[in-house]
Amino acid sequence: MVKVTKKGNKSWVTFTILPQDAKIVVLCGDWSDWKNEPMKSKKNGEFYLTKILKSDNAYQFGYKINGENWICDDTSELIDSPFNSKNSLLKI
Repeated sequence: MVKVTKKGNKSWVTFTILPQDAKIVVLCGDWSDWKNEPMKSKKNGEFYLTKILKSDNAYQFGYKINGENWICDDTSELIDSPFNSKNSLLKI
């Protein structure tokens, strides 16, 4: 799930995911040249991370689970990646 709060030309974007059997979840997106950004965990098993991104842009992203599995956000539009898979697409 992705929650967006726009404030002028910046948006506070909170990414949340509840993967099964995850010990480590990282967020990867084109806003950071696909660098791994570790997500914080909650007691209920959810992982989350809030980013400040420029408004009026589109961003590709995904979640890497336990360093292996690439997961797209189930509430976001999907787009083809150059690696014969899919990325999530966020338009803000």
